[in-house]
This record gives sequence, C-alpha cells and structure tokens, in this order.
Amino acid sequence: MQLLQDGGAGDVLFVGGCVRDYLLGIPDAIKDIDIEVYGLSYEKIIAILSPHFRVDVVGKSFGTVKVDHGIDLSIPRRESKQGSGHKGFHVVPDPKMTFREAASRRDFTVNAIGMRLDNTIVDPYGGVDDLDRKILRATSDAFGEDPLRVLRGMQFSARFGFQIEPRTIGMCRDLKNEFATLSPERIWGEWFKWAVKSEFPSLGLQCLKETTWLDCFPQLFRMLGTPQHSQYHQEGDVFEHTKLTVDAAVSVARGHQLSENDRLILLFAALLHDVGKPETLVRNEDGNWTSPNHAAAGVKPSGDFFESMLAPHWVAENVKPLIREHQTRLAQETETASATATRRLAQRLSPSNIRMWAMLCQSDATGCITDRPHRSLEPWLTLAKSLGVLEFPPVPMIQGRHLLELGFSPGPEMGRLLRCAFEAQLDGEFHDLASGLLWVVHQSEKN
Repeated sequence: MQLLQDGGAGDVLFVGGCVRDYLLGIPDAIKDIDIEVYGLSYEKIIAILSPHFRVDVVGKSFGTVKVDHGIDLSIPRRESKQGSGHKGFHVVPDPKMTFREAASRRDFTVNAIGMRLDNTIVDPYGGVDDLDRKILRATSDAFGEDPLRVLRGMQFSARFGFQIEPRTIGMCRDLKNEFATLSPERIWGEWFKWAVKSEFPSLGLQCLKETTWLDCFPQLFRMLGTPQHSQYHQEGDVFEHTKLTVDAAVSVARGHQLSENDRLILLFAALLHDVGKPETLVRNEDGNWTSPNHAAAGVKPSGDFFESMLAPHWVAENVKPLIREHQTRLAQETETASATATRRLAQRLSPSNIRMWAMLCQSDATGCITDRPHRSLEPWLTLAKSLGVLEFPPVPMIQGRHLLELGFSPGPEMGRLLRCAFEAQLDGEFHDLASGLLWVVHQSEKN
C-alpha cells in the first residue's frame, strides 16, 4: 500500500469483508484481502507493483488484479444496470471516483467501510454503527439492482447474528420476482456459506421468511404452518422445529470439531430432515397431528432441493440416507441396539455413517421442546464402535476369490451366494472369514 501511495495514489483502502471481519474481531479477517486504489490507472498500478510482487492480470475489464495470489486489488468502478438478474451490469473502472461514490454500490453498510493502512476508518454510510447494532441495512437504492444480495443477507444473518432492518426487508421483497434470474451456482454458493460458516443458521432461515424468499425454496416453505404432535413438539410448527435443529447442529459440529465437509452434511441434514412431514401429515385416533413415515418421504424433496441449485452430487448422496434413517432410533422397542440392527443401519447409511447419524439425531432431539425424555444413543454408538461400523459400512468378508478357491464357477449362482453370504454376515450368522467359509459350504450342501 505504501508503494502505491508513494506512486501517487490519492487513497488506498482495505474494503469489503476483510474490514467488516476485522472490526468484528474475527481471527481470519486478513485471510481474504480486498484493496481499492484511487487516483491511479490500471496500467500505472501494474507498473508500480510488478517489480516487487507477482501480479496476475485477471480482470482488466473490471479494473482488478491479483497480487501474490492472496490479495485482490482493484480500481473503483461505475456500474449501470443493463438487464435483469445478477449479471446484467455494465462496468467501467474509474480511478477518479470518491470512496463514497464507490461504496454506495456495495450491498450493505457493514460492507461499505474502508480502512487505511494506519487503521483510519472511512465510513460514509454508518456501517460501523450498524455493526455495533447487528443491523443489515442497504447502503443505497442500488441494492435493488442485484437479487443475489437477498441471499447474501440470509447468510450474513446466519454468520454474524444480524437482523435486517425494515426498509431493507421491503427492498428484498420487491426483488423476489428476480429470483428466477439467478444462476443455480450462485444460489448454491450462498447456501454453502450458510452451512459452513454460520453461527446462527436459524436467523438465516428467519431472514428468508421475513423477506418472503422462503417461497423460492418450496421444500422449506411447506414446513411453515405444518403442525406437529404437541407432546413431542411444544416449540410449534415444523419450521420452528427446524430452526432449533439447525442451531443445535452448529453446537454439535463445534463440539465434535467437524471438518468443513462433515459440517456441511450435518447442517443440510438438519435443515431438511423433516421436509417429508407436510406431505405425510394426518390426525391420529387421539386427534393429534402426526406425520408417519415422514423420514422416508423426505428423501425425494431433499434431493429436489439440492438439484434445484446444482449442488455437488456427493452432498445429496450423504444427506439423503441421514434423512431417511433419522428416526431409526425411535423405532426400536428397547434402549438396547442389537448387533444386527446396528450393522444394517451402517449399511443403509452409506456413504454417510453412524457417527454422522448420531449427530443428526442429537440435533433433532435438541430441537424438540418436550417434557418426554430422549432416548440415549450410547448403546448404538458403543456397539457400532465395537463392531467396527461407526465410521464405515460393513465390508463383505466373503469375496468372489474365496468362492473360486472353494471350487465354485463364476456366474449368476456365485453372485447370488455372495449376496446371501453378506446378508448372513449382517445378521451375525458368522463373524470371521473361517466361519464364513463354513457357512458357504453348508449353504451349498443344502442346495
């Protein structure tokens, strides 16, 4: 920054999220650095920096360069709306702009704060005060030119515990008709941040409700107003239960120090675990609302949710079995899990596992306000660990090569026998290779 100032820059400012996070005291604030340079042309900036740093010219039309891979440096730019959606802008870099002019096009005031190298704050729109009040407020009327900003508000609410102020909520509602212009990839990007970075994910869901953007995600919208059995869910409808569950999932993820991928899976499983309740809703003979078989019914709408935003395939494939099995613990007649049930549960949960399932069940139970005691998961976890299926599904002990060594010929009959052997293994009819081979011989003699 000093090189640019010595080279004639009128001002050099840290901008955007790095300033916001620094002022919030977030440790990783310096991880993603954005700098705006005023008073120097694009070519002049490159000439000043190139002798000292690696400079990648990656966005000349936007007035942007990357310095040593870790810093995004740009000239302020004028933008004019040319069409609908997130991409319909004409951009012209203009180093003569003032910071106030440039910052007016940023989404929220908390992202429209600049900071000089000497820590001087430049805050033309009151963003520092909004940070203190935990308020998300549109910087200017330019907010209404980009519908993606509503979803950014959703994930900012979830990450930082911010509330959107009323006028900005109205601007978000006015943008709902432009949801269809957003690319699925950009929508997924905001949901991804909601899942892996949020401390208060329920506030992100509440933001969608207040802005009416929950309508844009029908699998979530249908949970609004869907009643539940009052003895087990004194918290209210399915949407309220889901908000409590996702907040509980954050605490569980933190307690277990989950990786980013595992946290992503857990948060989305918590978000979608009850999406099958609306379509299975009935009154039972006692007059209470209930949703029988909602776990299995939730698999398809959860898949539709991910498909609508082109989420990575592995995310849906891990989340769906967790949703399908999240009530398995409640179906057992006793607190003691059997070895057979545990092995089969591990098999059904693949490519996820019993460890993740237990975390979802814990989050779900925490999200229920009830006077009834929760069933312990310890019998499942203890047994799964002893059986070696806590993290991975059972592996078939009997392989095709074993049958060939016993004299069996390749073909459909061998395939049938291998499947039967694996089923017998899951049922505990044998526990090692030697006893498994004896089982195979005995079965072939019977047939």
